[in-house]
Amino acid sequence: MQTKQSSKTQLSGAELLINSLAKQQVNMIFGYPGGTILPQYDVMYQQHFKNILVRHEQGATHAAEGYAKSTGKTGVVLVTSGPGATNALTGIADAMRDSVPMVVFTGQVGTKLIGTDAFQEANVLSLTDSITKRNYQVQSPGDVPQIVAEAFATAQTGRKGPVVVDLPKDVMAKTIETDDSIPQQFDLPQTDGISQESTDNMQAILQALSHSSRPLMIAGGGVVAAKASPEFIEFAHQHQIPVIASLLGLGVMPTADPLFMGMAGMHGSYAANMALHKCDLLINVGCRFEDRLATNTKRFAPNAEIAHIDIDPAEIGKIIPTKYRVVADAKEALTSMLEFDTTADHHTDWMAENTERKQQHPYHYTKEAGKIKPQQLIEKVGALTEGKAYVVTDVGQHQMWAAQFYPYSFPGQLVTSGGLGTMGFGLPAAIGTQFAHPDQPIILFTGDGSLQMTSEEMDVLSAYGLNVKVILLNNGTLGMVRQWQDLFYDERRSQTVFHEQPDFQKLAQAYGLENYLLDPKGPWESQLEDALTSEHSALIEVPIPKLGAVQPMIAPGQSNDHMMDVD
Repeated sequence: MQTKQSSKTQLSGAELLINSLAKQQVNMIFGYPGGTILPQYDVMYQQHFKNILVRHEQGATHAAEGYAKSTGKTGVVLVTSGPGATNALTGIADAMRDSVPMVVFTGQVGTKLIGTDAFQEANVLSLTDSITKRNYQVQSPGDVPQIVAEAFATAQTGRKGPVVVDLPKDVMAKTIETDDSIPQQFDLPQTDGISQESTDNMQAILQALSHSSRPLMIAGGGVVAAKASPEFIEFAHQHQIPVIASLLGLGVMPTADPLFMGMAGMHGSYAANMALHKCDLLINVGCRFEDRLATNTKRFAPNAEIAHIDIDPAEIGKIIPTKYRVVADAKEALTSMLEFDTTADHHTDWMAENTERKQQHPYHYTKEAGKIKPQQLIEKVGALTEGKAYVVTDVGQHQMWAAQFYPYSFPGQLVTSGGLGTMGFGLPAAIGTQFAHPDQPIILFTGDGSLQMTSEEMDVLSAYGLNVKVILLNNGTLGMVRQWQDLFYDERRSQTVFHEQPDFQKLAQAYGLENYLLDPKGPWESQLEDALTSEHSALIEVPIPKLGAVQPMIAPGQSNDHMMDVD
């Protein structure tokens, strides 16, 4: 292996770790100290390395996700052994499902104690094997620079995702003589660029497009990850192709773009789902055909030839039979296709048909005097922030309402838990997003169920003087589960109604936050504006109707054209 030359010195494993992080241009980590990682925290103290002290290890992983999702950079986590590592598992799994680049360093008992059921020992490698791209256990201080370099490269290479590095305490405390050089070669899967087969299929897609009368493009999270939004928009406009998005693809094309038909899937727009059902050529860029999008795989896009561009070959053809397979980074593929074909198409009749559906069947709700509808509230937030805020959500009804009614304008603007659907994600993810974008407005939409899962992280908002607006849509229920109970279980609301709740206003005060309780029968819009213009973090509690529903909805097993209103 070739390395850069450097003079040798005595360094501990912990010093090598922090030095390696600095060489990866890491300027902060999200962590929580414990006995097995004291060597690392001691070095961080001496070197003034920035640690964001969360209040729970799950919060550390979600904060790192928020940082990574909104920037594309690698989020970094440091937690102790045993319960510290197990507390981090949910966030690691969430990052794996949403292809989030993240490196998680876990403490471990000393090497001689491994396998003895020592205090706070857990088999981190076994626990994380199925929810990481790769995991390591450091055996020698001299291995640290190589492993760290490989971990960061792995997190960002190909389909992005989390990597875990397990750090035995004695290895990190031990000193060795080292030149502390930067490894130049990594043990990574080799990529040879776009294959000839994929190149041929890109040409075939363009040929199919020239004959198509009803083409459609779908934007997935892979477009965001590849920073390919400009190329995606250029290609769609060049060929005048209507566009739909998955949840994680929102923001790739601005909501206001005439070509954009909305989010597709179970709670997608009428225009998007009907376009999906009627198209004759579907060009999928960076989107998994998961069950919330492809609600009935046998009747999914029944008239369409399927083209799928994805960096992960395992996703192509896994769920939906695919005619045109392109294994490539979305940016590389779209750039090549733009170079292959500079002709412009119009598809005038097809565009007019979709535009008419979009205009005639928008997302809708009914305003009621003396009530604040969540859709109405989110529209107002969109207007007050001019569609420029980073929007973070938890999981549930509010997540879908935020997807439907906020006007997204740039990729990475929506930070949410897609594949795993993790309640409690929102608050720590908003914290990570704020640290990534300290001068930008950060809006968190959360529910009374989700917020109580990680509410301790409100302390971080105060401790670091952050400016996150926590908008709590409070309906006193686990709304999405209750909606399913009402529709499919004869309204048997088993364990989904909170008969007792904390006083969220007092909770916010206890954590030193500004607090607002919007009055449905009063000037709630001016209250909201006052709260959003504050320079400090605030909890904005919004009482909403208990029995509101997300609509439209596709019932389980139904095809995308079978949407129903459920209010």
